[in-house]
Amino acid sequence: MNIKWTELQLKRLNELNALEKDKSRTFKSKEERNDAFKKIEKVLVNSSRAQLNVLKNEKKRTALCCLKSKLVQDLVNNDFIEVVTPTILSKGLLEKMTIDDKHKLNSQVFWLDDKKCLRPMLAPNLYYISKDLLRIWEKPVKIFEIGSCFRKESQGSHHLNEFTMLNLVEWGLPMEKRHERIEELASIMMNTVGIKDYRLEKTSSAVYGDTIDIMYGDTEIASASMGPHFLDKSWGITDTWVGIGFGLERILMIIKNSSNISKMGRSLSYLDGIKLNI
Repeated sequence: MNIKWTELQLKRLNELNALEKDKSRTFKSKEERNDAFKKIEKVLVNSSRAQLNVLKNEKKRTALCCLKSKLVQDLVNNDFIEVVTPTILSKGLLEKMTIDDKHKLNSQVFWLDDKKCLRPMLAPNLYYISKDLLRIWEKPVKIFEIGSCFRKESQGSHHLNEFTMLNLVEWGLPMEKRHERIEELASIMMNTVGIKDYRLEKTSSAVYGDTIDIMYGDTEIASASMGPHFLDKSWGITDTWVGIGFGLERILMIIKNSSNISKMGRSLSYLDGIKLNI
């Protein structure tokens, strides 16, 4: 007789980051199962406490914070300028990205009132400031931002309502160099975070049309696009460009071999991927 974990037991094992071999165990009786659960839970709780002590006494910063710092430093070393833009976005700027009342992504937006929302992406603000920077600075103009974005995403192991995006854009490079530059920038970023077995895959987006995604297995790490682009006209921009948007929590899922993105980002239940209810 193969008896499996109860639903609550399996939920607890997932919370405590149990190994797959432990989560897939079967037992001859309920008594054997329950005894095994107590032993495994105790080991996992002790391990979680030890990891939290390492964070407190040694690391001092969570993996998400450390990842952001590494990416910032590497981009700055490659002559990108970090910018910081508002989290609250006007409806008008969103409409310039074609996301109007009839767009299918409109229902995913967290509206604050009939004219303002929490930004679902970084691109509108980067477009907005780029039109002035292209006038003021010599080309190429290379900027990036790391910040929270908000969407009413379908809840699942790869989606969050609040997630951390890194968007970089390089303006004014030769038209024939765009594909090559996307490959170069993808290589730089993936080398920074230590992910080797990635691939570039052509696909399409509800906002950007044709895109080039950076994939790791079945997980989309990032999505790239290039211009001139049909969105540029709304901003009065005619320059060539390449841009890539990365999801930092998804990168952490891969680095930490985690099956649940909710452990990787901002949370009141987890700290650095560790369940606090221990």
